[in-house]
Amino acid sequence: MTNNAPPAQSADREAGWFGFRPVDPAQKAGMVRDVFDSVAPSYDVMNDAMSLGVHRLWKAALVDWVAPRAGRKYLDVAGGTGDIAFRILQRAPGALVTIADINERMVSVGRDRALDRGLQSGLSYLVADAQHLPVPDSSVDTYTIAFGLRNVTHIDQALAEAFRVLRPGGRFFCLEFSHVTLPGLDKVYDLYSFKLLPELGALIAKDRDSYKYLVESIRRFPPQEELAARMGGVGFERVEVRTLSGGIAAIHSGWKL
Repeated sequence: MTNNAPPAQSADREAGWFGFRPVDPAQKAGMVRDVFDSVAPSYDVMNDAMSLGVHRLWKAALVDWVAPRAGRKYLDVAGGTGDIAFRILQRAPGALVTIADINERMVSVGRDRALDRGLQSGLSYLVADAQHLPVPDSSVDTYTIAFGLRNVTHIDQALAEAFRVLRPGGRFFCLEFSHVTLPGLDKVYDLYSFKLLPELGALIAKDRDSYKYLVESIRRFPPQEELAARMGGVGFERVEVRTLSGGIAAIHSGWKL
């Protein structure tokens, strides 16, 4: 891919970077929180802009693979606006879904959206960091995270937390922007991402810098094969990857066995 991303040197390379800018890892979570405070009111529009609307199909593909069932406990991390949780409950009205998000403003948006849809039963909320979840060990049947893992300071720590909270036989799913695998698409995608998308952010959300960070955070996220290996490194087994839209996004799945 033809971009100017800083070189990746270590498994924890994300911790010291805010997009392409080096930062103190201790400050990164607060900086990410500020980004999502800014974009929360226009989050749906932001996702449409970043994916040309295709994120809706990707989320449907994720929930298809999750195959929700009534009575099961789902934890949707970085899920403040409720997109994944609502889809799970629509598929399985008797499911129990906890939405966890580090950003209180995003959770507030999700609560409002749930009320607008008449969705109250089966939903609960946590304002919590993916790296330190206030959730008991082995208490969750399915863990989902959509477009959130790349914003975590220490990805491996978040993966280990996912493994901890899942019961034996539980399953992890991650939907995230990934690395283009289709020849020729990379140049087009770079042009759109680095040139057009920040300008759309300035136009839509009056916030060019946040959109610029979001694009850069995608480029720093591990490639499909590396993320799969890191999932295995914290204990997940039978790891699978489904590449979407030529690699613009991917779904990773792993079991706690």
